[in-house]
Amino acid sequence: MHSLAITSRWGLCPGLLALLLPLLLAGCQAPEVTVTAHPANSASARTAKVVFLAGPDSHLPGAHEHKAGSELLSDALRERHPSFETINVYGGWPDDETVFEGADALVLYCDGGDTHLINEHLSTFNRLLDAGVGVVALHYCVEVPKGSPSATALLRAIGGYFETWWSVNPTWTATFTELPQHPILRGVEPFTLEDEWYFNMRFVERGVTPILSAIAPPSTMDRWDGPHSGNDAVRQMVADGVPQVVAWAYERDNGGRGFGYTGGHYHANWNNDNARELVLNAIEWVAAKP
Repeated sequence: MHSLAITSRWGLCPGLLALLLPLLLAGCQAPEVTVTAHPANSASARTAKVVFLAGPDSHLPGAHEHKAGSELLSDALRERHPSFETINVYGGWPDDETVFEGADALVLYCDGGDTHLINEHLSTFNRLLDAGVGVVALHYCVEVPKGSPSATALLRAIGGYFETWWSVNPTWTATFTELPQHPILRGVEPFTLEDEWYFNMRFVERGVTPILSAIAPPSTMDRWDGPHSGNDAVRQMVADGVPQVVAWAYERDNGGRGFGYTGGHYHANWNNDNARELVLNAIEWVAAKP
């Protein structure tokens, strides 16, 4: 009787509901974690190992495509540097943590907040930081719970993070007209791109270099106050035309490097030559030993 009531409410026949139910239940199960290794070109000695840690895709196709985005960047990185080895982990944290052995860089592309992949694996993550492993954090994975051990670790890794009730996540078209001198910006020209650019990040006091900054339009504040949408402080900064940092480089005290990039919501934006080259440059930069 209960299933019939659901069927009537949804307007589905019992047969169709029987077909859909396994799919709905499967969507509630933990995703399978897969690991794909791409060795360095056999003709070259390996010069760097980069581990791409991608969380489950979490939006409709076209956004938060963590697997496809990581594969695109991984392929492009090896094309530029055949001597690089890349490991693509998709769906969660790997059960076999030997994939991190010998890593020079970790590229995080996953949902953040309470579901961030590092939350339950801080011992390993901090051990990688102790070893000087570089970290690149893309889009939503720059957010971890405010004031948590994960926030301490991410600040240590990349020098900044999205802090709820302080930072904001509007979709807007950013124009990057003035680019600083930095290896991450090698070959990158001023560009304009619509994305879900987060801003008003919480940064550490030293070691951070802004890479991309733009003036957010007043339309970014056409939202209510909330943990991701607005507050008095950020509204005043936008009203004053204060440039907002949406990508940054970080040099840790122990010599490790980090990079935060708040774009990457839309998968199609990886077709933008400047955005893609900037992130590839950043991966190379954090993987290099200072």
